[in-house]
Formats: sequence, C-alpha cells, structure tokens
Amino acid sequence: MFLTVPTIMTWARIVAIPMIVLVFYLPIETATQNLLATTLFVVFAATDWLDGYLARRLNQMSAFGAFLDPVADKILVCACVLVLVNLGRADVFVALIIIGREIAISALREWMAQIGASRSVAVHMVGKFKTTAQMVAIPFLLYDGMLFDLINTRVWGFWLIWLAALLTIWSMGYYLRKAVPEIRARVSKVD
Repeated sequence: MFLTVPTIMTWARIVAIPMIVLVFYLPIETATQNLLATTLFVVFAATDWLDGYLARRLNQMSAFGAFLDPVADKILVCACVLVLVNLGRADVFVALIIIGREIAISALREWMAQIGASRSVAVHMVGKFKTTAQMVAIPFLLYDGMLFDLINTRVWGFWLIWLAALLTIWSMGYYLRKAVPEIRARVSKVD
C-alpha cells in the first residue's frame, strides 16, 4: 500500500524538508522567510495526525505506512533542528541530544523488534510530551518574532526546545531501562 491517501501524506512530510530549507535561500525578507517556513512546518506537521486518522477511517493501514510515518516525523524534526542551529536559533547541544536520541531509540526499537520484544520500547507518555514540546518549539523558533504582539516566539521557543531536549534525555533513559531486562535475558541465553 505505497500509494494510499495516508501514505501520500506521509511522503509529503519528507518532500517538505527541502522546501522548508530552501525558503531560507530565497531572496526575500527574513520575516517572510520565517513566516513561510513556519507555515510549511505547521501544515506538514499537522499531516502526522491527519494521515493516522485517515488510515484508520479509510481502513488503509499498512505495515509500510506504520514504518514510514515515524521515519518521516523524525527526518522532518531533525532537519528543522539543523536549520535552526544554522540560523543561530537553537544550540548545537540541543541538536545533538535530539538527533542522537532519535538514532539511538530507532536502532533500539529495530533490534527489540528483531528479538520479539518491541512491546518493551512502545511509545510512552514522556515521549509524547517530548514530541509536543518539539512540535511547538520548532515553529516558534522558525517564526522568530512576536506572535499576536503577545508572544515572543524566540524566548518561548528557546525554553521549549531545551525542555524538549531534557524530555528527550528522560524518555531515552526510560526506553533503555525498559529494554535492559530483555537485553540481559538475551545475553544470558547466549552465554
């Protein structure tokens, strides 16, 4: 099921990445670049919820879609965090924490699935809070201005991206703690 409506929406998140990056190379005002990039990110990030809803509603769930969806999310987030580092709006340590965790947990989930213990590293509430903090911080930092003359998105984005980084560390610790008993059990069977 490579070309269902939900899967096409997931592919759109991957296609969005160069679009968001290229906005910052357009010969237009910085404020316009910021608004375009923020709008693109928000629209494409919203497809994460919508594609899951449609997959269930249209009965178009597939193993490929279940694989591609989190990959698209991670690539979109990691690319935008790198853009923010390049623009000087996010710290390189935040990028290392977020990207490093995504790689480590993806590898852990892959390995746990291979040994039949994927339930040990199922999504947890801390991971959901981390994702929420990221998904608010990134558009705030892309926008980089006053929103409705009330919210300084740079300040809020700064604190939210650091909160996301801390939650990233916490969630990684949680997943590793859940996986350690399975890892020990597998290692002891080999010995």
